[in-house]
Amino acid sequence: MTVHDKRPRPGDPDLTEAILQAHRPVLARMRRVLEALQPQGVQRLRRLEDGDELDLNAAIGAAVDLRLGRQPDPRVMMRQRQVTRDVAVLLLLDLSASTNDPAGPGGTRLLDLTREATVLLAEAVHRVGDPFALHGFCSDGRHNVFYQRFKDFAEVWGPGPKARLAGMEGQLSTRMGAAIRHAGWHLGQQRAARKLLLVLTDGAPADIDERAPAHLRHDARAAVAAVTRQGVQPFCLSLDPEADAYVAQIFGPRGYQILDRVERLPERLPRLYAGLAR
Repeated sequence: MTVHDKRPRPGDPDLTEAILQAHRPVLARMRRVLEALQPQGVQRLRRLEDGDELDLNAAIGAAVDLRLGRQPDPRVMMRQRQVTRDVAVLLLLDLSASTNDPAGPGGTRLLDLTREATVLLAEAVHRVGDPFALHGFCSDGRHNVFYQRFKDFAEVWGPGPKARLAGMEGQLSTRMGAAIRHAGWHLGQQRAARKLLLVLTDGAPADIDERAPAHLRHDARAAVAAVTRQGVQPFCLSLDPEADAYVAQIFGPRGYQILDRVERLPERLPRLYAGLAR
């Protein structure tokens, strides 16, 4: 199996900015959710036996117990801890030819909804401050798995990634297992305590050189198991209304959601990230 890792061709970055402008109400509605995910500064851990300073309330309680002849609680110290988030997120997009099909109001393509959702997710994660990457994949047989990196972890969310998302295209097939393994490798380079892999797809694994659907589903399931052993948490958001027949076999009974109303994808994807990365 051969994975071709490359940068996609850029498009017009004004398209990405137009998406952000059009969906300002969505981001405004999510403001409280995003603020809850941001680090909250210093947290005080109270009632410790060993700490950096005296926990005054606990010390007073212990003194009262001594005066009354009772055994005092020895946990009279406290320590301050800096609260920081330690989550890295990689969004893996299925960019097969079926994403060119109409899916939303007015004949909006699934590809366009995917781009909108990706831009909003990127903006949400950027506001929270988590390191994130935006990658996609399609395939043309086992030796032509095309892996596209729209934004890497080390990149700033700016003109470069936005232009690449504007040039996003849907083509070819969906050899999912190889893409999940490669995404797991990219996540494995991060030092975060939690490594979240979000897979967005509109169908089951498929490719031109494989006639047995069960084989590619088994390969995708093996890839999910492999990256899980490496400390990655995979989760799938499926846009296929028939996904119940196979998605649990690949991602496990708690490792997926099926979105019934595809037109809600741009708002649903950032909210899914907020729930998983809490």
